[in-house]
Amino acid sequence: MPSYSDYVTTMQRIADIRAASAVLQWDQETYLPPKGAHFRGRQLSTLSEIAHEEFCSDSIGALLDGLLAAGTLDDAQRRNVELSLEDYQKARKYSASLVRRLSDAGNNAFHSWMEARRRNDFRLFAPALTEMVALKKEEASVLGYTAHPYDALLNEYEKGATTAQLDAVFGALLPQLRGLLDELLAQPAADDSFLRQHYPADTQWQWGLHLLRALGFDGEAGRQDRSEHPFSTSFSPQDVRITTRIDEADFANMTWSTIHELGHALYEQGLPPEQYGLPLGEAASLSIHESQSRLWENNVGRSPAFWEYWLPQLRTYFPGQLAAVDGERFFRGINKVQPSLIRTEADEVTYHFHVYIRYTLEKALLDGSLQVADVPGYWKENYRKWLGVTPPDDKSGALQDVHWSHGSFGYFPTYSLGSLYAAQFYAAAAAALPGLEDDLRQGRTERLLDWLRREVHQHGRRYTSDGLCRRITAQSLSSAYFIDYVRQKYGLT
Repeated sequence: MPSYSDYVTTMQRIADIRAASAVLQWDQETYLPPKGAHFRGRQLSTLSEIAHEEFCSDSIGALLDGLLAAGTLDDAQRRNVELSLEDYQKARKYSASLVRRLSDAGNNAFHSWMEARRRNDFRLFAPALTEMVALKKEEASVLGYTAHPYDALLNEYEKGATTAQLDAVFGALLPQLRGLLDELLAQPAADDSFLRQHYPADTQWQWGLHLLRALGFDGEAGRQDRSEHPFSTSFSPQDVRITTRIDEADFANMTWSTIHELGHALYEQGLPPEQYGLPLGEAASLSIHESQSRLWENNVGRSPAFWEYWLPQLRTYFPGQLAAVDGERFFRGINKVQPSLIRTEADEVTYHFHVYIRYTLEKALLDGSLQVADVPGYWKENYRKWLGVTPPDDKSGALQDVHWSHGSFGYFPTYSLGSLYAAQFYAAAAAALPGLEDDLRQGRTERLLDWLRREVHQHGRRYTSDGLCRRITAQSLSSAYFIDYVRQKYGLT
């Protein structure tokens, strides 16, 4: 008779293989020497294929079916096995060949993207992206869909979500944001020139490490490095890696990307270690993951209460740049609303237009109404339409995000969903934790982190995004919380 311990041993063995692959991917984006790219691609493809074949074996299917039929599992154990069976049934749709081809294409596309960015020429990335789009269409067909091929890929990141639902979310959100944007642009522009002085890279780095430690990042269970595009990855709850990038002429670039990735890292470090390799040891979804990063980056990290404590400390790192900048000017500057080109540097109001452009572009690539060669033109046209700005080159246009080189089609909408969840969760936290704003004014974030550990992190994948939201806030996702938050922050109430 199959035992639950057999299941745990088997799943953790597969998790070990996937973690080894993740280490190689992290190294690929941080320290890999250029000449190692070919062999690194081979290594990643081999590990991906091995993990897939191990997980899709008939013996695992029999083990999962047997455990559920036996009726001897407790609630947590049953949920783990149910979720593993869902994953197993989906994974069985993939052939080993498709898994390897996706991995090979991702490695090739990543290095093509890096070279295209270096030379500021989308045409160098286009062949690899064309191959990736073809494979993602094949993957969508393998997974199956009813209305749109994008639905199949979206479900990989946000279980149960559909293009119809996302169209409704954006359809309700963007007109309200357009109105808020018009109101804000009619006001005198905030002065953020102090952010674009010379901020030495080494001092920024030391500041970032200090901030990470103070906000709860466990340095003995993770580390920070530098990369072309900030990201986070986890090999276990006790080995979580994040990266940032530094621009000596733009202080905002490093600080808020560091806080953003910290939010991801705190989630990963808060997952239960005893559930390593099992669904209850994994994040609920990409939108919930993004809710954690956006909550720390914006609801906390761009609030006046937070900087009431942290601005005096920041001045000790950069006295020449910030000695004459008072709290009000600093707060207005770091929250300046202005249409811009770069998603990761966008303010909270215009951010969702960046996401929407990428979402519609991905849909068009997958349904064939847009060809890869036309991506830069589509990008420029929609940036003019939605934000009134035009990218002067490919690096600040269609080459700015790493996601397509990884094959992450369906990922971008989770950024907007995450921001909406963040506002709703933060409102719930403020109601549950009287004096939360006073905590932030004193540089204390422990109560908030403990609340997030209890309400979000510890549950892993036990609940869907909607189920978790209803459990925490007693209702499904509502953009009203985000709109209210923006209005209050910018004095539009």
